[in-house]
Amino acid sequence: MSTVNRADVIEDFLKKIRVIHQRGVDRAALVEIVSLLEALAERRDLFNFEAFPAPVPGQGSTAFRYRLNDDGDTPTLYLNSLLPGKSTLPHNHETWAIISAVEGQEINYVYRRDDEGREPGFTTLHLEKEVIVQPGTSISFLGEDLHGILVEGEQPTLHLHLYGLPLESLNGRYGIEVDGRILNYNASQMAPSIKAYA
Repeated sequence: MSTVNRADVIEDFLKKIRVIHQRGVDRAALVEIVSLLEALAERRDLFNFEAFPAPVPGQGSTAFRYRLNDDGDTPTLYLNSLLPGKSTLPHNHETWAIISAVEGQEINYVYRRDDEGREPGFTTLHLEKEVIVQPGTSISFLGEDLHGILVEGEQPTLHLHLYGLPLESLNGRYGIEVDGRILNYNASQMAPSIKAYA
């Protein structure tokens, strides 16, 4: 299928998302958005390793993030490919976020913060649950929800990531080091996106 058709499918999807986004996104709205994103993730004719290659092991990068639209400060769709062994610090998103799998598995560790008794700039995390994101099993977050990920196994991932605002515009995202130190996530952890839109 041509790039034009992919762009049309993405735009039709985003029109529906913008309507929900403008109403305001809470946990109930996230459930509605998840069903739409999972349907999009089933379009393997549009989203596959042929069109969106995974990083090559041993060649530097362990993660590619393809940005699929640029509509200013509106919901933004990405397609991420991570190599086995890739992990992230626990972090928030500052806006709502959903991950749905096209291919591969990613373990998501969902945390809650406990700042009581800690010095400023530090926190204590408590693991609340683990979710394996894979085809048919998505995960969703509101802005202050915290998660970290790990890719195990042999296969790279290909997962759609949808955010209420573009990641590149978010300055309040933070990550948490093993010792509890809080840092600016985008400034210290985020590599540039690959533009994959016309």
